[in-house]
Amino acid sequence: MPDLPDANRPEPGFADAQPTCCSAPAVRPDGHPGPNSAVPRPDACAVILAAGLSSRMAGPLKPVLPLAGETPLSRLAGTFRQAGLTDILVAGGHRQAEVAAEAERLGLRFVFNPYYETGMFSTVKAALAAVPKSCRRLLLTPADIPLFRPATVARLLARAEAPDAPPVLYPTFGGQPGHPPCLDAALLPAVLAYGGDDGLRAALDPFPQAGVAVPDELILADMDTPADYARLDARAARLGIPSVAEAEALLAVEAVPPQGLAHARGVAAVALGLARSLNDAGAALDLELVEAAALLHDVAKGRPKHEQAGGELLFALGFEVAAAIVAAHRDIALAPDAPVTEREIVYLADKFVHGRWLVPVPVRFGQKLDLFAHDPQAVAAITRRRQNALTVLARVEAGLSRPLPDILADTGLTWEVLP
Repeated sequence: MPDLPDANRPEPGFADAQPTCCSAPAVRPDGHPGPNSAVPRPDACAVILAAGLSSRMAGPLKPVLPLAGETPLSRLAGTFRQAGLTDILVAGGHRQAEVAAEAERLGLRFVFNPYYETGMFSTVKAALAAVPKSCRRLLLTPADIPLFRPATVARLLARAEAPDAPPVLYPTFGGQPGHPPCLDAALLPAVLAYGGDDGLRAALDPFPQAGVAVPDELILADMDTPADYARLDARAARLGIPSVAEAEALLAVEAVPPQGLAHARGVAAVALGLARSLNDAGAALDLELVEAAALLHDVAKGRPKHEQAGGELLFALGFEVAAAIVAAHRDIALAPDAPVTEREIVYLADKFVHGRWLVPVPVRFGQKLDLFAHDPQAVAAITRRRQNALTVLARVEAGLSRPLPDILADTGLTWEVLP
């Protein structure tokens, strides 16, 4: 049975919020807890390996380079703390005074590895030897993989609590393993006793392991070279926006069915076509944000208040910019003096796609009016929403660089055959 027309309206204050893209606030715009409000995890600890020579960076010391205003150590400390960890250790070696000073500034414990030049595994051992006995689960990462999200850490720790959890967990994106691995602390004596030449991976090979799929491609993003650093510096300013690959990964993690995927991709095609045409006419819409938010607009379809639930999900994952768009996609009343933004584009594109078919916006609402013709209150609500959609359509169409029918034709979608 279809939702009643106004049953899915987002809570006031969240869908209309305009959060920044760089970091997720601890409290949502409507006062509810946000992704940084994690449950404390005194039984878990983290190790950041920061002893390397940074040789491929040709001079700069990676753990203290600025990334959109924060150092990698600062970002990692914030990530682990946002996931509920308070015991965070930094293991250093090369230029240890600089690394130790940054660790002290951040309130992190520092361990010096005098044998750092023999390889990373010596630093791993120095760090593991300093892990407190109260630690049951350990997360470990080099400082040059600094941008994975708090939700990734939280997902690993949640999986670790399952009765069937193996002692070694690692996040995966697109099937590729990344950082940080999550280890049962009971393994630490075996790792410390390992004397082979192949490092931590070989030390862990004898133990059961499992991957945990996450919609976070930054588990794979390191900064070995100046080009890597430039790429991560730019990405650090856009953490609130999922990449298109991350959007697709989240659809897979959430097990969106084939018909839902077809609708999501259809809406994304229409939204991109509209946004590109507006940009050609002088607008400055963020195409990656448009496509990702369009792909994810119905990620929570089937749940009560699905647009609000989708916004909540994205906000919890740290995608707060896309969250505000998803939470608003059911109904928008655009003021005459308000600009057309990515939010309006995704909203309007959804009105053009019924299932996987194109449909005229007035017809889309006409179908709902027919369905609820017996309910005067529902008819009034649908009529209001139809007028809101037609207002947005008129504003968008007036700003396009070419005719709307041509843009829709270029999506490759087929028009729905109407009775």
